[in-house]
Amino acid sequence: MQAPATGAGAGLGRRVARDELLLVLALSLGASAVSALISFTGVLTRPGGLGDHAANLNSSRAPDRPWLDLAWQLFGIATALVPVLLVAHLLSREGGFRPGSGLRVIGFDAARPRFDLAWGAVVAAGIGGSGLMLYLGAHAAGASLTVVPESLPEVWWKFPVLILSAIQNSVVEEVIVVGFLLLRLERLGWSPTGALVGSAVLRGTYHLYQGIGGFFGNVAMGVIFVWLYRRWGRVMPLVVAHALIDIVAFVGYALLAGRVDWLPTA
Repeated sequence: MQAPATGAGAGLGRRVARDELLLVLALSLGASAVSALISFTGVLTRPGGLGDHAANLNSSRAPDRPWLDLAWQLFGIATALVPVLLVAHLLSREGGFRPGSGLRVIGFDAARPRFDLAWGAVVAAGIGGSGLMLYLGAHAAGASLTVVPESLPEVWWKFPVLILSAIQNSVVEEVIVVGFLLLRLERLGWSPTGALVGSAVLRGTYHLYQGIGGFFGNVAMGVIFVWLYRRWGRVMPLVVAHALIDIVAFVGYALLAGRVDWLPTA
């Protein structure tokens, strides 16, 4: 990772790094964190416990018009990736648009596919299984909303869209809340511990719409992901892991909801 700026230009460098970080977060996960906080406040101030309310993740935009619905789904996925393109531009500009700059700086590339896929699968298995147990326990204890991973109509594009949505989530979150955030916080002079806490708390906050259980579960995931990123120097295994976790959650819910009694449904 790049060292914090020092010397005569350090003030300007830190100011630019701060402004870039704030703009990227305002266009993506920072805004999501504020939205989740407002949503959670709204749930807390409504009658009933957390378990009486639902958080819908992938829902239909035009239930009776499948082609229009598909267009909206693809539009939402594509526009959600724009902040990642902004991060790629900022990192490429910082590196003088030389080979090896851009998202390669944080290890978002195809340089080590076997490593990324293998370790991504291992991390997904460990975190996905424990995450499901945490969610079920939190829901039973009334600390989590009923998470509805998908409520799309039964159309031919349902599963491809769910998979694309999972990949989009993983790319946006790991590129921004791990790779870019840590890079910019280091430039701003944050300590390694402070940057880890900041990244993990941000991840937990934009999942707060799921309830208290979702917050703490994602904070724990954030701590693990930052530690792994620093160990490997790559976000790609984390993107793979996150994508696999979400694919299993989205597709698994579509296949199992209403067919098993242990899975909470709205």
